[in-house]
This record gives sequence, C-alpha cells and structure tokens, in this order.
Amino acid sequence: MKGIITALLTPFNKDGTLNEKGLREVVRYNIDDMKVNGLYVGGSTGESFLMDESAKKDLLRIVKEEAGNAVTLIGQIGSLNIEEAVRLGRDAKQLGYDALSAITPYYYKFSFREIKAYYERLTEETDHPMIIYSNPAFTGAQFSIEDYGELLAIPNVMGVKYTDTDLSKLAVLKDIHQDKVFFSGADDMVLQFAVSGADGAIGSTYNIIGKEALALYEAVKSADMEKAKDLQKQMNKVIAQLEKLGVYQTIKHVLKQYGIDAGYMKFPFKELTEDERKQAEKIVNIISTEE
Repeated sequence: MKGIITALLTPFNKDGTLNEKGLREVVRYNIDDMKVNGLYVGGSTGESFLMDESAKKDLLRIVKEEAGNAVTLIGQIGSLNIEEAVRLGRDAKQLGYDALSAITPYYYKFSFREIKAYYERLTEETDHPMIIYSNPAFTGAQFSIEDYGELLAIPNVMGVKYTDTDLSKLAVLKDIHQDKVFFSGADDMVLQFAVSGADGAIGSTYNIIGKEALALYEAVKSADMEKAKDLQKQMNKVIAQLEKLGVYQTIKHVLKQYGIDAGYMKFPFKELTEDERKQAEKIVNIISTEE
C-alpha cells in the first residue's frame, strides 16, 4: 500500500445531503484522470466530521460501488464516539475497503495511555488493517518516537498518516519500523517527505494535481531530483492559491471547471464569493500550464 492517495472531497447538495451523482463523478475523475493509486475516504477533506453516521455509511458505500477494485481504498472512521467508529469500521471492512484509518481522539486533552487504549479497542473490534491518522496541529496529540513504537506494535496497525513537519523523526521511524507504511500528510512538502523515506502521500490537493504528485514520486525514485524540485514548485503554486481562497471550496470550484459536479460545502463552511470564484478559475490555467 504505497503511492499517491487522494483525500477524497465530498460533494453535498445545498441542503447538506450527499450529492451521490457528484460523488461518483469525483471518484471517477480521480481514478481515470488523476490516475491516483488510492482514495482516502471520510477524512477532514471530505468534511466527515460534520456528517452524521448514516451519511458516513452512505459515503463509504457509494465510493466502493463506484471505485470497485480499481484503486486502494482507505476508510477514515475515527470518531470521538468509539461505538460509532467501530460500526463504521465494520461497515468499511464488509464493503471491502483495503484498510481503515482513524484520527487521533481530539478536543479533550487525552493522555497517551487513553489514546493508545482507543486504538487498541478500535483495532480489536474491527479486526482490519489500520492506519493511524496523526495530525498534532489539529488534535494537540504529539507523539514521541517511543509513543509511535507502542502504537505501531498494536495488532493490525500497519502504518501512519504522518501530518507533521518533523521529518527527522519520520526518518528515524521509517528506519526502525521498515515493515510499516508512512504517508505524508503535507501536500506542499511531498518532495521532502519522499526523500525522508515516506512510502507515499495522502492529500486533498491530489483531487486536482494528483498527476503532478505521481510524477514527483516517480522522479524521486529515478533520482531525478531536478525534475522533482520543479514539480514540487509547480504544485506549490496551486497550493498557495488554494490556501489563500479556502482549500476545499476552491478544489470543488476547480473541479466544476472540468465539468465535475463537486457540489456545495457542508455548513458552516462558506461558499466562495463571486470574486473568489474568478480567482479560483485562474488555478485551471496554472495547472494547464504545468501540464
């Protein structure tokens, strides 16, 4: 399980319900046009933390129906409600997802012992490969090398979505745990992560620049560092504009320029203003120039 995996966005209707037609189109675009290696379903990019359990289950089902076995599928099922997380994990497993993933429990300042217990119960009760989603900037949970070692020793834990900028720690972890997979969670640092030993990358921007990310990883594997640097520079031009306007809203608007029904945002996310939409449309030109 390696390569470029899109953190799939979720199209919604104006009333906040799932836009099934649009979701299927986004899945197909990622598989057929971006040609990514996999889809990470139900993460923060997909606005899943704003969705109820029923909608999350529908999301997992629809993506699997559309993707089939064409790419690797990872279902993010983490929730502060452990019973909900277990139910979602069991559903994803039954649907045929290749692995589960779960965000570190957030908001409350959980101790490491509590966080470890969360993953132990979740992996035991779902009995399916698990990728820990570590995002200390958003969850407040920062792990030491020893902490990661304990988490990676839990049965069924196969790796980490490492959304951190401490690349020296990543290099040490990869050296110690060579049988585990580590995914970059920082789209603007794919090159640095690849050089530090990451097995791949999971990111939201791959919904529209997945081909560039794939080419970057191939360049690193071929030791063509000049090409890799150029690709990262090109990607970062797009990423800078996305961050300026609102990453998820802008990706959806860019996809609409390609004829993909990427839908609306889930409340309370705002939609782009008319001026912001015009600025977002310039990103299409940046991408086409890169290609």
